[in-house]
Amino acid sequence: PNITYSQPIVGSEKGFFQKALGPEVKVQIRTFNAGPSEIEALFAGEIDLGYIGPNPAINGFIRSRGKALRIIAGATSGGAVFVVRNDGGIARVADFAGKKFAAPQIGNTQDVALRAYLKDKGFKLKEKGGNVEVIPIANPDIFTLFVKKEIDGAWVPEPWGARLVREANGRIFLDERDLWPGGKFVTAHVMVRTSFLHERPELLKKWLEGHVETTGWINGNSGEAKKILNRRIKELTSRGLAAGVLDDAFGRMQVTYDPVASSLQKSADDAYALGFLRDKNIDGIYDLVLLNQVLTEKGLKPLQIATAKQK
Repeated sequence: PNITYSQPIVGSEKGFFQKALGPEVKVQIRTFNAGPSEIEALFAGEIDLGYIGPNPAINGFIRSRGKALRIIAGATSGGAVFVVRNDGGIARVADFAGKKFAAPQIGNTQDVALRAYLKDKGFKLKEKGGNVEVIPIANPDIFTLFVKKEIDGAWVPEPWGARLVREANGRIFLDERDLWPGGKFVTAHVMVRTSFLHERPELLKKWLEGHVETTGWINGNSGEAKKILNRRIKELTSRGLAAGVLDDAFGRMQVTYDPVASSLQKSADDAYALGFLRDKNIDGIYDLVLLNQVLTEKGLKPLQIATAKQK
């Protein structure tokens, strides 16, 4: 799993969510390779709440004409990098010509970021008559192809960026934080089915209590949090991460309950310009009422959303 989704892993392990929800509530956890498939599960009513990247959430909101989902909290800022092979002949942007790059899934957050970056630098993709190729493949397969030298670079979330650097002879060409004001941009946030938000607000408020507590605990106990994440990664993949990989990855991200709303419209604009969205209006995508209630009760500062109207 990506460590940009650290709260559900750590919070479940530490019991923060169960404590907030109470013993009578049972939580079923599902994992997805990337956000678009998670959105399909939400549309099908198979999940009520999910930790997801910005672009799939935007896409789900637009596709459902603003009806299917709401973002109720942030999860992570930062934690995405563009890594190139050290032996791939890429020293500067001009060297992208003729290269093949990868991102986790077509239309996912890193895929949109990569395509928008290439477009901004004046490159056209092969399918549009250009000389740069972008292929969508799952993160583990990106790692394999990178090692085999079958791709020249990849825009990936952590810890995959750190793994490509430490284990696959890669180097960071661009830390995505460098593209954003103050280095802050959303890589993960908490979404819910709108109908579930309306039907069970008290339950979601309890979840957010656990989410805020988990966020604070991770930020104050990063060493233990990394051990928990590594244990879970080993359970899911049979192989844990080297300590250096986790340290590098954690150093490029910030665990937060702030959705960094100022960055979301830019993500929507990029996806729209690339043809992934039929509209870019995301007014009403946020509903932070429950989060702000939790923050106020915990003596923390409530959040204001200036970039998108709340409904």
